[in-house]
Parts: sequence; C-alpha cells; structure tokens
Amino acid sequence: MAKKKEKVEEKLGRKEYEQELKRLHVELVKLQQWVVAKGLKVCVIFEGRDGAGKGGTIKAITERVSPRVFRVVALPAPTEREKTQMYGQRYLQHMPAAGEIVIFDRSWYNRAGVERVMGFCSEEQAHKFLNVVPLFEKMIVESGVILIKYWLEVSAQEQQRRLEERIHDGRKIWKLSPMDLKSFTRWDDYTRARDDMFAASDSSWAPWYMARSEDKRRVRLNIISHLLAQVPYDDITKDQKIELPKRGKIGRYKAAPYPFRMVEERF
Repeated sequence: MAKKKEKVEEKLGRKEYEQELKRLHVELVKLQQWVVAKGLKVCVIFEGRDGAGKGGTIKAITERVSPRVFRVVALPAPTEREKTQMYGQRYLQHMPAAGEIVIFDRSWYNRAGVERVMGFCSEEQAHKFLNVVPLFEKMIVESGVILIKYWLEVSAQEQQRRLEERIHDGRKIWKLSPMDLKSFTRWDDYTRARDDMFAASDSSWAPWYMARSEDKRRVRLNIISHLLAQVPYDDITKDQKIELPKRGKIGRYKAAPYPFRMVEERF
C-alpha cells in the first residue's frame, strides 16, 4: 500500500499577508496606547534556531509603533567585565519600566543554548542556570512584569536554505556570523539543549510558546496575533475625535535661501 503523502502547507501570499499585517499593526498601536496609559510593564523574549526568523518577526512587530515604548534589546557578546558579573545582571538593566514593552532578541537563555553547546560555559554552570531560572523569572513576574517567551522552530532543510541565502545576498550577509557557521554542524546538540531548557523553564508563571517558522509570513502574523491576546487591552482612543487645528497664515516670513550642501537628486 502506497504511503499517503504529507500535505505541504502553501506559502501565504504577499497580498493576504500585507492586508492582515496592516490590521494587526492597528491593534499593536492600540496595545501601545493601553500599556502607556495603564503603566504596564511587558517583556517579550525571542529565542530559536539560527535562521528561524526572529529578527524579521521582531521587525514586523515594531515597524509601526513607537521605539520609545517598544524597545528592542539585542545584546552583543559579554565584555570581560560582564563575564565577571552575576549571570543575568546585564539583562536586568534593560527590563521594562512602567509604560514600556521590551523585546529581547535572544536573552538570558543564551546560557542554556549557544553558551552550553559551543562550550562558553561549563555543564555545571548550565545546570545551575536551569535550576535557578524559574525562580529568577518568578521574581520578574511578581514584580509586575508580563513575561512572554517565544521559541521559533525551523526545519534543518529550511534553515540551510536561509543560511545559504544570506551568503549570496549582500543585504543579508551581516546576519551570518562566524558563530552561525560553527553552530550549523551541531543541530542535534542544539535540539538536546532546547529540550533540556523547555523541561527546566516552562512554568505556569512564564510558559514557553513555540511557533513553526517554515513560512516567515505566517509565523509573523501568528506571533503578533498571539502576543495581542496575552495582554488584554482596549482602544482608549475610540471615543476621541481628532482634528487638525486651523493653520495660521503662511508667507509672512520669507525663508532664507537653501544651504549650498544639498543632497544630489539622482532619482
């Protein structure tokens, strides 16, 4: 008997994607206004495989909102001084204050992932982190922070395609770090580290949410929709009527000549 072929999900079309993204962007603005008005503190963590689409998803979330409310934190490798600090200390200074949504493009979970797999920390350090992180996150949540954790998962085949695309696209080559190349050969090690991380840190107060990212457009819409559902909000501007005031007379002041250092008009 012939095996039944698995159904391959069709990629989401650009038109449908852009229409739905526009609608979700309106809702994100409503969320932004609500968070500011109510003084909420929201922290969103993005983790996942290299090439899983974390950066594109974060960009889709933030491209129509205020960077003063939605702050993206993408920390570089720790300095020599930071290496001597209490682990997690350098992340705490970026946690949200009232009226802020902070998005971590990778977070303290580096210790459970890349640091453990690539040998930047010992197994003992990794296990200590996994034992402590639920309590660390409970402290964060009990301080009034809404903590939301996402893991983006992609297949080995799609990951390879995306990483190869970065090599040949001058716009994306900066995304391919030497660490990505080293990590590429350790798929199973990362899978094992991911599973250990989930087992240790998936708690009732800070659960993990996994999103399949084979289709970048779908995962962006799915995550934005899910994020909006995690923070109950209302449209505080729905009853406000906004109109431009009357402009005063124009032309009373004669502007000075334009400066001579003008940008050349090539287009």
